[in-house]
Amino acid sequence: MKFIVQWKGLPTAQQSAIERFMKTGGALPPDGITMLGRWHAIGELSGCAIVEADSTAPLAAWVLQFGDIFTFTISPAVTDDELGKALAAFQAGR
Repeated sequence: MKFIVQWKGLPTAQQSAIERFMKTGGALPPDGITMLGRWHAIGELSGCAIVEADSTAPLAAWVLQFGDIFTFTISPAVTDDELGKALAAFQAGR
């Protein structure tokens, strides 16, 4: 299943975030998560990633590693094709 992972940090966490990113290279996700892409906002301590995981357990473990710097929002995601199929099934059931 795909997930949208969004993060936001307070300006007071900027130095800690920079140091951790430079030390870890952005810390790739743990086993059980495939990162499909990651983007960072310019001028903000925020960004998002699209990841794939069969379980939410590795997602929880991953974000806990950065919980002292960022707050996270994680939402299930579907592709246009997946959404189209769900909408067609919904319309057929009306």
